[in-house]
Amino acid sequence: MKILIDTVERVSNHLPEEAPLPIYDLTPFTMLDYPDHTACIIWFAGCNMRCDYCHNPQIVKGKGLYSEEWLLNFLKSRRGLLDAVVFSGGEASRYKNLIDLSFKIKKMGFKIKLDTNGSNPKLLKEMLKQGLLNYVALDYKATQEKFIKITHSNHYKKLNQSLEVLCHQKNIEFEVRTTVHSSQLNSGDINQIITTLENHHYTGTYHIQNFKNNNPNGLLGSFSDEHNPLCKHDINKTSKFKINYRNFD
Repeated sequence: MKILIDTVERVSNHLPEEAPLPIYDLTPFTMLDYPDHTACIIWFAGCNMRCDYCHNPQIVKGKGLYSEEWLLNFLKSRRGLLDAVVFSGGEASRYKNLIDLSFKIKKMGFKIKLDTNGSNPKLLKEMLKQGLLNYVALDYKATQEKFIKITHSNHYKKLNQSLEVLCHQKNIEFEVRTTVHSSQLNSGDINQIITTLENHHYTGTYHIQNFKNNNPNGLLGSFSDEHNPLCKHDINKTSKFKINYRNFD
């Protein structure tokens, strides 16, 4: 997931006494995280993956600080000012109360974007069925051979189930993205992921993003800066979907 960016103000003061939701923090305004929309970002604490290059170790290891009541009051004050709410983290789909919270947010007139590692296809399918999601960004972390090493988890099968769920629906926009560090993934791995996306009949945009250490507070794991970034000329072209390169010179 991306480092906390585009923050206009921090909202860490005057925390509620109780925080039943696992919300670590909130970015009140962004124009970067939901294409063509103004949004706020809800950062959910905790994650079921431990990617060494993760820019948000404080969120992954942190605990919830904000209550649902506090969050909804904040959103009430932003009606007419924001288009959407982004669920990010951490991993928002780990939480069973996400559907109930989403209904309340949708009733307030906001669109919802979900950033996810794809580890909860059952919840994703249900949220789509209920019409709760308007946009999904799916992090396709690695090939099957390298998935456990990179994520320190065994959710590769669930990731592909989430991809299948998304590719079989027509009602929302979604994107797939992969962060690349040459010590973990090479052009052959990316080409293999492209083939997997083709086999699932993916037609959106595939974002390949070179790793950059933008967090002065450190990463989740012991991870060196990138010295030999991926060469995009080694990536296979495809007629099935668009490929977008981020953080490439």
